[in-house]
Amino acid sequence: MSVVVVGANHRTAPLDLLERMAVDAERLPKLLHALDAGPDISEVVLLTTCNRTEVYVVAERFHAAYGEIRDFFSDLTFLPPEQFADRLYVHYDDHAIRHLFEVSAGLDSAVPGEHEILGQVRGAWDLAREERTARRGLNLLFRHALEVGKRSRTETSISRHVTSVSQAGVILAGERLAEIRGSSPPATTDECTAAGARAGLAGARAVVVGAGAMGRGIGAFLSDAGVEELVVVNRSADRAAELVARLAGGRGDLRLRSRGIEDIAEVLVGADVVFTTTAAPATLVGPELVRPALEGRTSPLVVVDIAMPRDVDPAVGALDGVELLDMDAVAAFTDAGIARRRREVVAVREIVEEELRRFAAVTNSRQAAPVITSLRERAEQIRQLELERSGARLTELTDAQRDAVEAMTRGLVAKLLHEPTVRLRDAAGSSRGDRLAASIRDLFDLTEPDVAPSAVDVDG
Repeated sequence: MSVVVVGANHRTAPLDLLERMAVDAERLPKLLHALDAGPDISEVVLLTTCNRTEVYVVAERFHAAYGEIRDFFSDLTFLPPEQFADRLYVHYDDHAIRHLFEVSAGLDSAVPGEHEILGQVRGAWDLAREERTARRGLNLLFRHALEVGKRSRTETSISRHVTSVSQAGVILAGERLAEIRGSSPPATTDECTAAGARAGLAGARAVVVGAGAMGRGIGAFLSDAGVEELVVVNRSADRAAELVARLAGGRGDLRLRSRGIEDIAEVLVGADVVFTTTAAPATLVGPELVRPALEGRTSPLVVVDIAMPRDVDPAVGALDGVELLDMDAVAAFTDAGIARRRREVVAVREIVEEELRRFAAVTNSRQAAPVITSLRERAEQIRQLELERSGARLTELTDAQRDAVEAMTRGLVAKLLHEPTVRLRDAAGSSRGDRLAASIRDLFDLTEPDVAPSAVDVDG
């Protein structure tokens, strides 16, 4: 069996294809079970974020499992495989494990070191565990991946400065507003903190569409950046009000309002910058909603769309008086700062490589353990049977003598099994280890014990 990942992200696929691959949260359980039901897939985790959709599986047969996942993407996108297959990346075994570790560490994100991806990886794993599509293999892998992500952020500076798509979007908007106002934008990407965006955002009137994790992050960054007014718009007005209440605990001079999604056209009037962050399956903001907000304006309306699929119709960007920035713009913005983070990236890659070796040692030990357990159980059965068979001859022994016989036979079995056990553990994970394990199973007629996942496998 192999660990396989098949997916597409902001580097391999255009935005319109990523939109088609985006999965609504309500559909995730059903899709997990559909994948898990495949004849060549025994476990599955589905990771979907604003700039990636990836399927992680334990595959019985690699090529057959890949075909099942490709067909899954075809059904998801309503496209024939030939129209997107060349945009997919496929990794298996060590390469798949390395890819997940790099994703968790933030090396594969539009914003290197972002915090959001770690929570998204955990959320994808949690759901797969709840739906029982992640079991022993993927539970162990994803638990270790989260440890890699946490270690990367605590032992290096990869997560300092711009640490999330939300923060990058706010800073990018601040730079654009600063240019419009003629003030000086921040000098370098590494200096682009939330405070550094004040040049453009101080005193601005901002709108955030969406009260989920992205919306909460943007709201906090905007408050720190010194906006004068912040309006939260959400399909559920109650959730918008909850976010406003949370933000109200910050700056006392910040004017806060919450509105329902039906009021979005009215809210856009007078806004300087708008951020859209929902998980809606179709666009929410089209030209017809924006045009009234442009009447009488003296400066462009900056719109930052970091939703996936997009919340804003691309036609909005063609309107006079609108500056539309989407995920491609955010990715380009963050790519410009990667060179300044090269030292951190190198340090994180060293952690990833170290953790790959540690994970290999753990999994190799677990691969040998069932054979060793079966071998010892079989030897103990034989020892007990021989003692029972000799029971009549042992009845005349004293208790001390019987204890001595028990200790001697246990010691004899332990010494006989010591060298085979050591060799199995040393060779685990290699082709030689597989041959040794197969030989021992055949020679001793062993079956692997049905061992339940341990707390290490399951608990986070």
